[in-house]
Amino acid sequence: MTYKLLLFFHLAAIIVWIGGMVFAHFCLRPAAIQLAPPQRVPLMHAALSRFFVIVAVAIAIVLASGFAMMLMAGMKSAPMAWHIMAGLGVLMMAIFGHIRFVPFKRLGRAVTAADWPGAAKQLDQIRLLVTINMGIGFGIVAVMTVGR
Repeated sequence: MTYKLLLFFHLAAIIVWIGGMVFAHFCLRPAAIQLAPPQRVPLMHAALSRFFVIVAVAIAIVLASGFAMMLMAGMKSAPMAWHIMAGLGVLMMAIFGHIRFVPFKRLGRAVTAADWPGAAKQLDQIRLLVTINMGIGFGIVAVMTVGR
């Protein structure tokens, strides 16, 4: 696989991940907020459930392509910005893992129990962590494009 093809897959996966966060945060959530909790919360849970599968695939692609590109360049001779990008990317992945396995799991239990206040608390936690991940993601993109 050539470097350019790896770079394409790497960027495509990042676009899907960050774009999905932007959509959920700025489009889906504000539109869903108009619904009553018994409709809104299951909708958000179902949408996030589908999105998290896509993010997991995107993460696998980002990890595989990023690691392959760093190996091609030589780990020691790869630019420092790449190492910083990789570290911040791993941080984003860890935040996603936390979202997926802690507040999202609690959200699922709250949906099952029709505990709308409890579900709202978990959705707020998810929103905060997604906001942080978006900031990190856009920061990486800015450094890797404008900062070059």
